[in-house]
Amino acid sequence: MQNSTGSVAESSPVSDLGRALLAYGEARRVAAVEARRTLSLNELDARALLFVAENPGARPSHVRDHLGITSAGVTTLIDRLVQRGTVRRDLDEEDRRVNHITAIVDLDAEPWCALRGFDAAIETAIKDVPPETAAELTRILDRIVDLASDG
Repeated sequence: MQNSTGSVAESSPVSDLGRALLAYGEARRVAAVEARRTLSLNELDARALLFVAENPGARPSHVRDHLGITSAGVTTLIDRLVQRGTVRRDLDEEDRRVNHITAIVDLDAEPWCALRGFDAAIETAIKDVPPETAAELTRILDRIVDLASDG
């Protein structure tokens, strides 16, 4: 590998790990972009749909907090997903001012499974990693993310 001065950069396990982590992040980003393009969803709508699918009956305020958007923004977003037929809005039986949002598409079936396709492929790829190795890698990766997030 050449660096910016034209000389060949030495490979090291540490720099190889950094490159592998960056490559993983980029591959996941590209897969997410392709899935959203295929499903004609913008990023915020896709993130909301995934959150609601993982949290059936979530209140709009939970979606709002998860996405970090305004109350007006979450109302517009949920309206869009309801119109699209991907979620439904149910009134709370005890407090009719409260809505609960539930996904009505199966994210494990085509074409919606594309939203989680990359992550599912990763889970399949790592299923044979010994538990002790997986635990150590998890610890290392969590530490790296913590350090990078603090900086």
